Amino acid sequence: MILKALSKNRLITIIYYKKGLLQTCKGCISNLNLTEQVLSLKDEQEQIYSISLSSIKEIY
Repeated sequence: MILKALSKNRLITIIYYKKGLLQTCKGCISNLNLTEQVLSLKDEQEQIYSISLSSIKEIY
């Protein structure tokens, strides 16, 4: 699966919808929970964002 390949420790940018607005977050994937379909992303300031897989528009 593509998301498992992204879970390696490298910097990525995710564009996703949050409350109807597009948000951008850059960081490394800290956790990928396929059961709950949630991706946890840790940014440069060590803050963790939980992003629903269905809300992701683009990953690069």
